[in-house]
This record gives sequence, structure tokens and C-alpha cells, in this order.
Amino acid sequence: MTNQTDITATLAHYIIHSEPNREAIDAARDGVTDFISTALPIVQGAIADSGLAPLKQVFSGTDSLTRSLILGYAGHVLDFDDYHPAFRGHPSTVILPALFALAAEDPAVTEEAFLTAYVIGVEAAGRIGLACGPRHYSLGYHNTATLGAIAAAAAAARLAGASVEQTQTILGLAATQAAGLRAQFGSAVKPLHAGLSARAGLTAVKLGLAGFEGNTQQVIDAFLAAHGDQKQQPELLVENWGAPWRMLSPGLEFKRYPTCGGTHSAAEAAFALREQWHKQKGADADLADAIEHITVTFPPGGDVAPFIRNATNGVEARFSLEYVIAAALIEGELKLAHFSEAPVETTISALANRVIRRADETAPPDELDPEARFHEVTLHLRNGSTLIQRTTRQETSARPTDLRAKLQQTIGSLTHLDSNQIADRCALRQEGDLRYLLGLLF
Repeated sequence: MTNQTDITATLAHYIIHSEPNREAIDAARDGVTDFISTALPIVQGAIADSGLAPLKQVFSGTDSLTRSLILGYAGHVLDFDDYHPAFRGHPSTVILPALFALAAEDPAVTEEAFLTAYVIGVEAAGRIGLACGPRHYSLGYHNTATLGAIAAAAAAARLAGASVEQTQTILGLAATQAAGLRAQFGSAVKPLHAGLSARAGLTAVKLGLAGFEGNTQQVIDAFLAAHGDQKQQPELLVENWGAPWRMLSPGLEFKRYPTCGGTHSAAEAAFALREQWHKQKGADADLADAIEHITVTFPPGGDVAPFIRNATNGVEARFSLEYVIAAALIEGELKLAHFSEAPVETTISALANRVIRRADETAPPDELDPEARFHEVTLHLRNGSTLIQRTTRQETSARPTDLRAKLQQTIGSLTHLDSNQIADRCALRQEGDLRYLLGLLF
């Protein structure tokens, strides 16, 4: 079905009538596991978060809209949740809260229907990201918040059984609620973006199903014109829908470190340099003391997300190239404890103060090709020598993440829970698995 004169109508048709293949459904199971590993420790209180209490004070209900907001927030608090390169944001923490909230109020929702709607939501997320173009993010928007509302609405419309006509209205209602600025990175407002986006998508569905009316023609085209640039390509929303499914290609990327994804290749370069140093000097050698200063080089604009230079607490440190590099060099790992709400560690902060950022003006700007991003970390040692390591985003994203180990890491302090049992249930292969997860989350 094509309708090139009205992208909104065509998109609505695919959201309601397309059927994901088995490979996409199976890939979605990992996305559920990853989301549970990031949301559950906040929901269950395994990891302290000062924003949750006031949020629950203001939004104190148990209705589906409130549940989607709280769960969306919880899934993004640690900044440890998945990422989708076409979306240039975190799709699962806006899509899954809307779906879990819907499923909680409808016992008839099956595991298969849930996973199908999730795949549809990720497809919509990736495609709205491509259609909007890279400048949306560069202008200062937080894609998870702005584009995420539409993705959440698409997924929830499918799960709720909306008609194509209702879905056109739903898409317009979601698009008109879209909001969120990158200026809030490093604060509790960033995860709130995810919660508000999940709620916006679900609100759109509830209103659409209740008969609320709005313009249905070309509303997505208008959204792209308002939020993108002159290079937005509306046709990318629908061309070759599901071929391949965005759940499979490029697929979800699961974080190994609880920091901004824009720091990960810098961290891995630092890990390699640390290993090289200790092989040369011995395991007990003091690397930090041997460093005079550090330079980190990247394409122009490659540090728009990790923009905080002098972090004062662990939440800010998630978005600090300097702190992440220093922590990787000193500790040899990036622990959740390094990126809590507590003040930054003085030894790590002292080394972070010796990190200098440099943009490589010979490289293509990050805005044009974020997938070509790299970080080159150079240790300038006090003895006059240098150690250099360059790591690309592609190299970093190609390394697999052990999702069972990640789940154990985040909920390990919850001794009443069995992480292996939870991981098995996250696959949603058996009847009752979805109800089990709902019992943990709500």
C-alpha cells in the first residue's frame, strides 16, 4: 500500500497491518531483557534516585498514563538503556513503558502481540529518525523525547487494536506533544523526557480511541518540516517498510557502560592504553602519576552529547568525556558506582582535569555521519613519550553485550530476585511471562 501524497496515511497503514518476521520478534526479546535490567533496579529501589520520590508525589496515580511516565523515567535514569543509530536515541525506554502500561490494564494482551507492537514501534522510531534528518539532534533536540512520542504512539496503537483512521489521528496527537532539549543532559530532566514521551504516545492512543478528533492529513509531513531541516526526507518513513526491520538492521545497541554512548569509544581507547601501559611497566605501576596530560580527538561536533567538561557528580559524569576517560584509565572499568548521584571521586576528577578536547577538522562533521565517529586518545607522559589509541564507533558497537551479566550487575543487591529467572521470563516465550514482568514493574 502506498500513498505518496499523504505519508501520514501510509505510515498508519503499515503500523496497523504489517507483520514482523520471526527474526525481528526474536531480536525484540533481547530488547525487553535490556530494558528490565535498567528499569527494574530503579523501580525496586536497588539503586537510589532522588528524582523518583518527587515524581511520584506529583504523579501519584496507578492509571496507565501515570505508569507509563514513571516507568519511562525509571528506564532512562541510569543512561544504561539501549540505543538505535537510525533513531539517534533510546527507543525502548519510551516504547516499552507505553506497552507495559497498556498490557497491565488488559489481561487479554499476549506475549506475541506485545513483541509485535514493540517491533512496530522500533520500526517507526528508526524511520522517523531517518526522515527527520541528523540536524534535528544537532539543533539541540533530544530525539528520545521528540521522536520518541511518535514511536511510542505507533507501538501502542498497534497493541490497542486501533484502526488505520484512528492511527492517523493518534500520530498527529503524538507529534503535537513532542518536546525535549539536550540542554537537560546530566540532570533528572533527561530521563523525565523519556517518561513524558511514553505518556504522550499513550495519551495520543487513548484520545484517538475515545473519538477525539484532530487533523489527520499530512501531520507527519508538518512535523518533519518543523523539526528537521531542508534535508528531511518524508519518503523514508514508508519506503521498503520492514525490509529489513529496524529491529534487525541496524538493530538495537545494548550499552556495556552506564554512560552516554558518545563516550564509549573514548572509554575503550582508554582501556587499551591502560592495558598497554601496565604490560610495559607492570601491574603496580601508577599510570595516573605518569601522565602529564591527555588529548582526546574526534570529528567536529562529536562531543555535542558528552558536553560536560567539569562534572561535579556522577550523573553529570556520564556526559563528561574527561571523567569517563579518567575513570577508564584509573579503574580499568566503568562501574555504576562511579556514575551515581554522589560527588565525583577526587582521584578520577584530578586526572579528568588534565584531559584536553580537540576536534579533527579534517574529519567529516559528526552531524553529517555520526556512524563515522571515532575517538583518538593520546597520553602525553611526563618522560616525554606518548601512547596513542584510536577507536571507532563501529568497533565499539560491534562488541556484544552480555545481557544476563548486565541484569545481574544492576539488580544484584535485590537478593529476593533471581536474575536468571527474570532473564528467562524477559524472552516472553511462554504464557504468563508478560504477567510476571508486570508484577515486578508495577
